Amino acid sequence: MTDQKRPPLPHDFHPPVASFQVVSDDVSEGGRLRPEQLYAEGNISPHLRWEGFPAETRSFAVTCFDPDAPTGSGFWHWSVFDIPVSVTELPAGAGTGSMEGLPEGAVHVRNDFGTRDFGGAAPPPGDGPHRYVFTVYAVQDEKLGPDADGSPAFVGFNLRFKTIGRAQLIGLHEETA
Repeated sequence: MTDQKRPPLPHDFHPPVASFQVVSDDVSEGGRLRPEQLYAEGNISPHLRWEGFPAETRSFAVTCFDPDAPTGSGFWHWSVFDIPVSVTELPAGAGTGSMEGLPEGAVHVRNDFGTRDFGGAAPPPGDGPHRYVFTVYAVQDEKLGPDADGSPAFVGFNLRFKTIGRAQLIGLHEETA
């Protein structure tokens, strides 16, 4: 993105909640995404592991959002929820449409590519660096509410009211012109 002003992150307008930690074997905070996390080269969701979430947590949701996409509303790359509270780690590739690597009961909604999986980074060439915000939400209920036909925006709406903790990890990617 050539403009110096960066769009807000997806949860900047949500109420403050407890923070906790998310780490990855594949993405480092502020680091470049690996080729396998790119749309054209692998489409593999990164490994994520989290800890320190509130004791009242009953489930988790995981999203990946590009606030820098030239759409006026960002771009949702991944949205999965109803992850049981006993699961505190997702292996690389858990975001495939086959649901392999996700626990039973987890729900994927369509991303902005129109598929129920992780859609890798794909910024327009010459648009500058884009931020890919991986967020783990600690949810107060076992079931968030939407089903697999919901949109990422509807999932976000429900998360706005049911999140009690949040952790984020931001990776970067840029396609040169």
